[in-house]
Amino acid sequence: MHDILLHNDTFARIADQLKTHEAAIRPVTLDEAGVFTAQWGTALDGDPEPVAAFGNVDVFFGGQAPLFMTTLLKTPRLAWFQSSAAGIEHPALVAMGQKAEVYTTSHAQAESMAEWAIWAAMDFLRRGPERRADQDAQQWQRRMSREICHSRWVIYGFGAIGAAVGRRVKALGGHVTGVRRSAGASEHADIIVKPDAMAGALGAADVVLLCAPHTAETEGLANAAFFKAMRSDGLLMNLGRGALVDEAALVTALDAGDLAFAALDVVSEEPLPEGNLLWTHPKVMLTPHDSAMTEPTRHRQDQVFLDNLDLWLAGQPLNNVAPKSAFEPG
Repeated sequence: MHDILLHNDTFARIADQLKTHEAAIRPVTLDEAGVFTAQWGTALDGDPEPVAAFGNVDVFFGGQAPLFMTTLLKTPRLAWFQSSAAGIEHPALVAMGQKAEVYTTSHAQAESMAEWAIWAAMDFLRRGPERRADQDAQQWQRRMSREICHSRWVIYGFGAIGAAVGRRVKALGGHVTGVRRSAGASEHADIIVKPDAMAGALGAADVVLLCAPHTAETEGLANAAFFKAMRSDGLLMNLGRGALVDEAALVTALDAGDLAFAALDVVSEEPLPEGNLLWTHPKVMLTPHDSAMTEPTRHRQDQVFLDNLDLWLAGQPLNNVAPKSAFEPG
């Protein structure tokens, strides 16, 4: 019998699906009061010692994330940890990757995040900020705007999220330059280039989207020189990590007119501190790192866990396994 730790809200959604494995697993849930409960009429004998766990938005954005994670770090054996995140660089997730025998990620959030990118870009191209200001001023002002059709995009980090955005942009008639370390074509991009060839594409891009992880190579990628290389009427969007953008340089570049606007779902310090210039800058649109927070994403994430649970119990290789080397220090 395998004890599996998950948030109480997650269990409530997938209890019926888990019942098919009732002979092999015992769900142990943690609620927002900090109470552990063994489900299906059983009782915990002492502290929980799960051998597997599902860490998702219910956990990560809830009030008991520290207790959830420390419980896993203390358990004698953590055979498998399923994360709902694609990235693995957060210190808590690194700790899980070092502890777990197998660590699996998820890309189920890519569809929602891609829709965020299309929404933010369309709002910019159709001059949403100016139109809202006109409405507030009760000013009937016609404005020439732009289209995604024939627009040119540079997408830095052409993994699952970048490809999901590229698929939508191409369907709407736009041109996509995908930037990634690996060579080879993609049906969701017109051209794939490596990072060292990206600079030449920035000057032609209507939209530049960052959706890469935070690494030593990507930290501060979008800096003063980066913004100088962009079009003065271009849009920068960040769906990756806040550390990819030099935010002081971004504010300076926006003020200088090196680029026209920035749409950010991630920032270097989250929550963004009160008084930070990004809150009130007229050329910045902010969302609080919630581009993936939709009900369909939640259900897709649950299904990723359930599919991997089937494989794990059958002794089969799991999907989206992160290599142990990814969690090594340095």
